[in-house]
Amino acid sequence: MWFQWSEQRDYIDTTWGCGYLLASSFVFLNLLGQLTGCVLVLSRNFVQYACFGLFGIIALQTIAYSILWDLKFLMRNLALGGGLLLLLAESRSEGKSMFAGVPTMRESSPKQYMQLGGRVLLVLMFMTLLHFDASFFSIIQNIVGTALMILVAVGFKTKLAALTLVVWLFAINVYFNAFWTIPVYKPMHDFLKYDFFQTMSVIGGLLLVVALGPGGVSMDEKKKEW
Repeated sequence: MWFQWSEQRDYIDTTWGCGYLLASSFVFLNLLGQLTGCVLVLSRNFVQYACFGLFGIIALQTIAYSILWDLKFLMRNLALGGGLLLLLAESRSEGKSMFAGVPTMRESSPKQYMQLGGRVLLVLMFMTLLHFDASFFSIIQNIVGTALMILVAVGFKTKLAALTLVVWLFAINVYFNAFWTIPVYKPMHDFLKYDFFQTMSVIGGLLLVVALGPGGVSMDEKKKEW
């Protein structure tokens, strides 16, 4: 956004007719919000507030860039929100209890539902990768991908399914979004770069599923009770 400040500003100004000053303010807010949120998350300071701020930035981008009317980009933005939900759940699990050492009832807190929501939203990313054609490879890819998506969403063999999706999505991302092979001056370079790093963010969310597990609202957890 810093290196394409004028293009971003002109796009917002043209799309919304808000004028030079408001368009510049929007680009600045967008840039500052993303950088601040990411720095706080990586430094493990005020993670919950950083997540809420990044939620706000995603919502702002969805409206400002008219993503709301593009189903593919909307699902990918929702998948980013799923990754943030998982990050929020992880930060809550790290928080120290006021009653440390005191036995508590079995957790059925919002954290578990955040993990469920995060898993379901992450799955939306893979729905954008399905190919509706009759080639053998596409059919196999759709069947395997759909099966893994369902496993992650319902929380069955979650860590294995999520790790498999990480490997699969990373391979697809490097193959299809190889922006480094496109000259910088071509518009496709920016499009693929955006797609590449957005997909990497979703991979990060899936790695959180691998690290944290599915949470209490899942088949894996219910099996322990059976």
